[in-house]
Amino acid sequence: MERLIKTGRLVPKHSKDVNTSRIGIGFEKLDREVFDPEKAYDKVAELGVKWVRLQSGWARTEKEKGKYDFAWLDSIVDNLIKRGLVPWMCLCYGNGLYDENAAKVFGAVGCPPIHTDEQKKAWASYVSALAKHFSGRITYYEVWNEPDGKWCWKHGPSGEEYGRFAAETAKALKAADPSARVIGGSQCMSSLHYMDKAFAAGMAEEISAITFHQYTSHEETVFERVRSLRALCNAYNPKLEIIQGESGSQSRYGGAGALAGGAWTPARQAKQLLRHSVADLMTEVKFLSYFSCMDMIEALNGVAGQKESYLDYGYFGVLGADFDENGFSTGEYKPKPSYYALQNLCSVFSGEFEREELPVSFITNESRRTLGQDVSIQDIIFGGFRRANGSCALAYWYPADLMTCDFESTCTIETAALTGEIRLIDPMTGDIYTVPESILKDCGGGRYIFNNLPIKDYPLILTFGSFA
Repeated sequence: MERLIKTGRLVPKHSKDVNTSRIGIGFEKLDREVFDPEKAYDKVAELGVKWVRLQSGWARTEKEKGKYDFAWLDSIVDNLIKRGLVPWMCLCYGNGLYDENAAKVFGAVGCPPIHTDEQKKAWASYVSALAKHFSGRITYYEVWNEPDGKWCWKHGPSGEEYGRFAAETAKALKAADPSARVIGGSQCMSSLHYMDKAFAAGMAEEISAITFHQYTSHEETVFERVRSLRALCNAYNPKLEIIQGESGSQSRYGGAGALAGGAWTPARQAKQLLRHSVADLMTEVKFLSYFSCMDMIEALNGVAGQKESYLDYGYFGVLGADFDENGFSTGEYKPKPSYYALQNLCSVFSGEFEREELPVSFITNESRRTLGQDVSIQDIIFGGFRRANGSCALAYWYPADLMTCDFESTCTIETAALTGEIRLIDPMTGDIYTVPESILKDCGGGRYIFNNLPIKDYPLILTFGSFA
């Protein structure tokens, strides 16, 4: 990057100043009271994200049959809204008042209320009361969390079973609040057969969107995942939106949960966030949600009353935390490199834009920089974006193995019919560069050749005009 001319830095945007964005973050597990939201609200809003995923917490809300105390959830929702954020809500989990098995599980995780008429009626009453209570504040409701995983559907996942449950839940929600938009899926595995069975069981006609979860160090899989889901949706209900409901990685070795065991570092977490998030933006997903705002216990397989069973720490947060003896996230909640990477990405991609194939071509030239050759187009992930004012952005990167290497090389790009001030943005640092004549050849008429431009193992963003 030292061959470029640094001219400034991205200016972070507060969520209040972002009218619309496709970027969101997770604010989950407050149904189990695992962190202090008061210490996180402002730092999340200062990221410039827009969407915030919550979990509703039936067991925390209904502690006496038929009586609902939404005060704890009101506080969270209202604090987010007043900071310019848009909360959406995952409806979960079970309730020990109606299920002896749920009473034995910490947070009643993975115990769906589907086994008796009493359970079904109690759940319908709860989600109806919830929808009425939050009408005008919450629009999107997601039915359950990761029902295709045995940790969240503990008696054994079933697409048919979940599909019927989601359909009935959607009916109750929409009866209580006709403006509610219901999300199905929350799918953590990639089985099309599972989702197909859920759709066929009646879910497809009752919902407005589906969510998928994708934890991976190989973000290329996102494109296939969205493509296959869209094709399946088209077979049942082409109007269904697709939402990426969880993605992320750990910031250190030894964490519990998804991608556990990997040699994660704060730098690798930040790269994974940028790569996966930009890949999501290159697809049709309505919005994406990074998991998560906080380091916190995973708490998916805990036994009620056995503290040691749920002290399984996850380090997915863009905010780092310490933990007390009960697993509660304590300390200052300090930003990690991933926090600043997300903040920079939110600054670049705030507002309205469209995905667009831009007139660009990658050329493999000799590279004195590497004493070899440029990276070839076959080895590059790239995508274009355009705003209504005509400004454009090209995001590109080399998908090197995150877990084994750091990568920097060069690429040569030929562009046509792209005009406006040219800048290169590094979202990891927030630095903005102009491209010197030693790299940029102006061929006239909006035609350029960028010779031996830097390419890294996370997205760099080449902009034309006032995109950022």
